[in-house]
Amino acid sequence: MYPIIEVEALNDEVTRMVIEAPAIAKKIRPGQFIMLRIDEEGERIPLTMNDCDAQAGTVTIIFQAVGATTAKLAKMKAGDSLLDFAGPLGNPTELDGAKRACVIGGGLGTAIAFPQAKWLHEHGVEVDVITGFRTEDLIILEDEINENSSRQIIMTDDGSNGNKGLVTQALQQRIDEGADYDLVLAVGPVIMMKFVAATTKPYGIKTLVSMNPLMIDGTGMCGGCRVKVGDEYLHACVDGPDFDAHLVDYDDAMRRGVQYRSFENAAREANEGRDCMNGKGE
Repeated sequence: MYPIIEVEALNDEVTRMVIEAPAIAKKIRPGQFIMLRIDEEGERIPLTMNDCDAQAGTVTIIFQAVGATTAKLAKMKAGDSLLDFAGPLGNPTELDGAKRACVIGGGLGTAIAFPQAKWLHEHGVEVDVITGFRTEDLIILEDEINENSSRQIIMTDDGSNGNKGLVTQALQQRIDEGADYDLVLAVGPVIMMKFVAATTKPYGIKTLVSMNPLMIDGTGMCGGCRVKVGDEYLHACVDGPDFDAHLVDYDDAMRRGVQYRSFENAAREANEGRDCMNGKGE
C-alpha cells in the first residue's frame, strides 16, 4: 500500500497529490511516469511525475478528474492509500546539452512539463516556460514556474489574465525576438503539440513532445499505446513518452485517442451510480 500524504485542489478540475513511495522517489527522473491502481477492482492508469523528493521519499502527481478512475482518485484524502504505485516507467527526457530551452505546457500538460523546466533551471540552462489555459481560473503552478525559469509567459484563450492567445503565438514571438533555442519541449493536447512542431520545424530547432496515448500495462506488452513516428509505430511506454516532434503523426494519434471514449463515459457513469447507491452522490 502507498499512503497519500497530502491532497490539494489546484482549481475546480485539477488535484495535486503527494504519495509516499521511497523506492520510486530515489530513481524517477523528469519525463518518467508511474502506473497506479486505487484498489483491487480498479483499472491501471498512467500519470507522469510532477515532482519528487528523494529525501522525504515522496512522489507528487497532478491530475484532472476526467475519467472514472481519476474522478475516484480526486475524492481520496490524506491518510488513504493506493493499492499499486509502480515505476518509474518510460524514459527520462533527454535534457543534457541544452543551453537555451523553451518548455511549453498546455493546460494539465503544464504539470508534466514542470519537472523538465525545473531540471534545466537547476542545471544552469536559460529556460523560458510558456503555458496556455482556457481561462485565468485554471492557471496552475505559476509561482513554482517563476522560481524555476528565466521567463514565464502565460496565455489564455479568453484573455482573462490580460494575455489572450495561443502558446504557439508566444513561441513564434520569442523566436522572432531572437531567442536562439536549441531545445523546445511541448506537453499538452495533441493538437497543440502538432502546431508547436510546425512552428519550430522551419528553424530546425530540436523539439520533443511527450505523448500520452491510451495505456494499459506500461511495459510494452499490450500494444495499446502505439504512436506512429516516421514510418514506424513505437510504444509510448517503453520507447517514449518523448518523441521527435517533427516525426510524430499527430492526426493518427488524435484518431486513436478518441476511439474508446464511449467506454470511458460508460465507466464513469457506472462509477457515479455506485457512489449514489452508497449515499455519496450529490
